[in-house]
Amino acid sequence: MSDHTLRTYDSILDLLASEENPTPLVRLRHIPGFEHATIYAKLEWYNPFGAVKDRVAASLVSDAELRGERLENLVEPTSGNTGIGLAMVANTRRYGFAATLSREIPLEKRTALRLFGTELHELDDALCPMPGQPEGAMERATELGERPGWRQLNQYKNPANPEAHYRTTGPEIWRQTGGAVTHFVASLGTCGTITGTGRYLKERNPGVKVIGVHPSDGHDIPGVRSLRALALTDFFTPQEYDGVLEVSDDEAYGLCRRLHLEESIIAGPSCGLALAGALRAVPDEPGTVAVVIFPDNAFKYLSSFRRHLPDLFPPEAPEPVVAANPFAEHLEAAFELAKQGPDVIDVHEAKRLLDAGVTVLDVRNPGEVARVQIPESVKLPLPELAQGSTEGLPVDRSEPIVAICAAGTRSLYALLLLKAQGYQDVKSVDGGMGAWVAAGHPAA
Repeated sequence: MSDHTLRTYDSILDLLASEENPTPLVRLRHIPGFEHATIYAKLEWYNPFGAVKDRVAASLVSDAELRGERLENLVEPTSGNTGIGLAMVANTRRYGFAATLSREIPLEKRTALRLFGTELHELDDALCPMPGQPEGAMERATELGERPGWRQLNQYKNPANPEAHYRTTGPEIWRQTGGAVTHFVASLGTCGTITGTGRYLKERNPGVKVIGVHPSDGHDIPGVRSLRALALTDFFTPQEYDGVLEVSDDEAYGLCRRLHLEESIIAGPSCGLALAGALRAVPDEPGTVAVVIFPDNAFKYLSSFRRHLPDLFPPEAPEPVVAANPFAEHLEAAFELAKQGPDVIDVHEAKRLLDAGVTVLDVRNPGEVARVQIPESVKLPLPELAQGSTEGLPVDRSEPIVAICAAGTRSLYALLLLKAQGYQDVKSVDGGMGAWVAAGHPAA
């Protein structure tokens, strides 16, 4: 049997938060700077799949099962966390799962969904899916949900979403604070968290202040909605809240960084968003006890941090270029020295040696040779010579050889290659065939 006191469980789903197994409340001791008020962060990544949305995912599935629905495959539009929760709950039930979401969702979340077995449909949509967009995640999920054997549970309209928080998050907070909570603060996405939890807390004490926090239009914080988008959200019930505040991306990401540095809490950007609202709304008065929902941790948002905290990502140093042969520079030095050495001769000396019967080696390629050549020369292209061929050359390696090419470079490499193979007397013609022809020496 599962036992919370021993932390032993029969199923991963038994780790889901509840009044008997709550996610932690951690007091913020440095950032608030309050003299009297106490601010607690409720760390929702202690749910089994890493986010507050695990509560909703489990509630959506169990609600459908309790109502006798036959579930085989699930599909859901998501900004990531509900999808991750549903993927893992579906895995425990051996259901299939598909998710539709925006390509703007951090790569870390999209990769996690694939890792967890999700059939992923990535679309050009807002970070948080919006209704009424023909090419959006919501409409696509509706289409996919109409396939035989598929069912969309729909976190955006299903009462099992706020009900999950009414049954778990609210009772946890009430019990953990001994009924002393005076303020509850949450970021606004589907609004299941604030609406469900707020209703429970106000039933226990109508004086509890419920505060919602949303980002600005055009924000870059996954999982939350701007005020314009909230107007189309079924569970956004501002008449039940005591305040709704707007927070910028800069403020949210800045507080997120401070949470890591000053409180050692590994918070994601929506945590910074909610905390920013709490610091504005919560009075520093004796008896004030505020609880702020921290939806998930930082590790799914590294690409978001790259955009908003770029100093954390210094430019990567280019990979050093390593030569295939680390000693090649010495070979080039040998070539430069040979170019100035006594074995480089002009075309007139070459003509004299040719007339004396010395072997002339032409190391140009066949196309060049076909255009102009010294008839008596041995033709052996440089690549073949480099592979060790000495075809047509004297067997006696003490006999002299004069190497020629188009301009004097390849013939100098030929000189070095021949000497490496034991030929003792090798010359290179400076200026090559170009200088030879210009000097009027015989060529065919």
